Amino acid sequence: MSDVQTPARPKRERPKVLRLTDAAAEQIKTVMSRADRPVVGLRVGLKNAGCAGMSYTLDFADKQNPLDEVVEDKGARVLIDPKAVLFLIGTEMDFVKDKMQSRFIFNNPNQTDACGCGESVALKAATKAD
Repeated sequence: MSDVQTPARPKRERPKVLRLTDAAAEQIKTVMSRADRPVVGLRVGLKNAGCAGMSYTLDFADKQNPLDEVVEDKGARVLIDPKAVLFLIGTEMDFVKDKMQSRFIFNNPNQTDACGCGESVALKAATKAD
C-alpha cells in the first residue's frame, strides 16, 4: 500500500441548462405577477410537434415536481421538465417585442434545424463534448 495521496480534483461546475436575458427575466416576473392563481414558476418543456419535430412549451407551474430542474436567474424562477433537460443545456431564453408580436425565443446550441414557419425545431441531445 502506498502513502501517496492523490490530490482532490476540483469540482467541475455543472453546465447551466438555461440562462435568461434581462428581458426574459422581467417578462417572466411580469406574467407570474398576473397569474390568476398562485404559481411557483414558469415551466419550460418540449413536445413533439410541427414539421421539424419539436416545439417549446411554456406554462405556469402550480408546484415543483421532484425531478424538475430549477433555474433561478435575475429574480425569475423557471422549472424545466426533466425530459427536456438534455435538449436545453446551454440555451439562452430571451423575450423580444416588435410592431407585430412579442414572444419568448430560445437560442439553443442543440438546435439542428427549424421549420420555415418558426413553430417547431429539430434538436439533438447535448453530449459531454458540448
